[in-house]
Amino acid sequence: MSLKVEDIMVTDVITVDANLTVKEAAQIMNKFEIGCLVAVDKGKATGILTERDLLKRVVAEARDVEKTKIKDVMSSPLIVVEPEMELEDAAKLMFEMKIKKLPVVKGKQLVGLITLTDIARFQPQIMKILKQLSQREQTPKRMKKIINHYVV
Repeated sequence: MSLKVEDIMVTDVITVDANLTVKEAAQIMNKFEIGCLVAVDKGKATGILTERDLLKRVVAEARDVEKTKIKDVMSSPLIVVEPEMELEDAAKLMFEMKIKKLPVVKGKQLVGLITLTDIARFQPQIMKILKQLSQREQTPKRMKKIINHYVV
């Protein structure tokens, strides 16, 4: 029996208007103790703002947090998966795209979020695949911590 994305995705995804400031975004992330927000514009998921985005595109560039909008620093276009996708395929996509979080959409509707950590903790078979991928290809720097902790 193989697992699908919908079997382990989180369905309580915090979304924000892409026109909010990064200061407001950081406050929301702190309030909910989460590492990312899915940005929406006119009800459609358009990007994702991660802690890494804040570090690279706001802090490192010394941008004004009260003037910089989420839409100016979020990762976009959004890479998404569908709930019915095999977990193994989602893990491969994360590895290929060098990302750790994937919004889950059904049609155009955001229905969840899945992370590399969710996959690594949940599925021993996927861990085997991640280990093989990390041995065949150079593991992206931002994934090494998770791969080394949960997989190797």
